[in-house]
Amino acid sequence: QVHLVESGGGSVETGGSLVLSCAASPSLRSSNRMGWFRQAPGKQREAVAAMMIGGTTGYYADSVRCRFTISQDNAKNLLYLQMNDLNSEDNAMYYCSGGWRGWVPPSKLLRADSYNDWGQGTQVTVAS
Repeated sequence: QVHLVESGGGSVETGGSLVLSCAASPSLRSSNRMGWFRQAPGKQREAVAAMMIGGTTGYYADSVRCRFTISQDNAKNLLYLQMNDLNSEDNAMYYCSGGWRGWVPPSKLLRADSYNDWGQGTQVTVAS
């Protein structure tokens, strides 16, 4: 099991930026894939972005493509989500997730059932 802790959430104005971090222990490489998901009040959890550990390609939900960037730092055991041009639709609790059971093709990286471990979440609030 991988322990995940998110940080970096907060309140930002429309059009602003935030960087979320996810610390993985014992290490980022304990998983072979990691992702960011979000859940707004009254809505279902939805995928935001994902990537294979050790890879460089990010996979994104249509709603965030070209605004958000997922990245990893294996030396620091950190997963990041750079979020730019934030708007009210981005208001949500953001969760980091890690998957290590088996191999999942890229087409399934944005599915919640592809992941085994979840963090507690960090809140992002975008004020208009």
